[in-house]
Amino acid sequence: MNTGSFPILEFDSSREALIEPARVVKPQPVPQRCVLTFFQDVIKALVDSGAARPAASLHTEVGEHPMYRVPVDGDEVALFHPGLGGPMVAALFEELVAVGCRTFVACGGGGILDSQELGNRVLVVDSALRDEGTSYHYLAPDREVRVEPAVTDALSRVLNTRNVPHVVGKAWTTDAIFRETRARVDRRRAEGCLIVEMEAASLLSVAAFRGVPLGVLLYGGDDVSGAVWDPRHGSDRASVREKLFWLSVEACQTL
Repeated sequence: MNTGSFPILEFDSSREALIEPARVVKPQPVPQRCVLTFFQDVIKALVDSGAARPAASLHTEVGEHPMYRVPVDGDEVALFHPGLGGPMVAALFEELVAVGCRTFVACGGGGILDSQELGNRVLVVDSALRDEGTSYHYLAPDREVRVEPAVTDALSRVLNTRNVPHVVGKAWTTDAIFRETRARVDRRRAEGCLIVEMEAASLLSVAAFRGVPLGVLLYGGDDVSGAVWDPRHGSDRASVREKLFWLSVEACQTL
């Protein structure tokens, strides 16, 4: 196969781009530790209760992307919703690094691929299968992007301390939520993927390129492992998401 025929595989290792994040945003006095959460309901509850206060704001054509500061044990952790999908989360992640954040934990949900292995456990992501496009602009073509073992170890220690059932494993990152076919789900499960989501590979590739630590914690928001899709809209959904957020805050403090 002539990889030159496919633009996505034409990796350019140049360190400097025409538009660098530092030309778009300037450093600000923000917390260096940052939790990226996809749980807008958790963010709203923290803001409404006064537990999260404005720290900074990023801007795109979508609108404002506010960052908050959350006091924790005499310190502060930044809180930010990075958007959805590889391109958006990568661009906003780049700007967070340029603004001044240096250590990251992302928490979100995904579709369970192996209910026996994952089930109701938290997934500590140790690698992500790169079935998206963004990562190929940051790292040379490869099947997966891996998390630094020291990062996954730190996250696992926090979960062990809190007696939270979890498993360390691989995520499948895709760009197309409505193209998760039975054949593709079976193929990804066969190669060890436990969950499908849309951002991990992109975020991890940016983190590797910029040299910042990033851990990823996921829970099974829905289940695509069976004959039919199970949305898993249980009554404890909000509680699970809130608990995962605070576990992510604690994990971020340990990195």
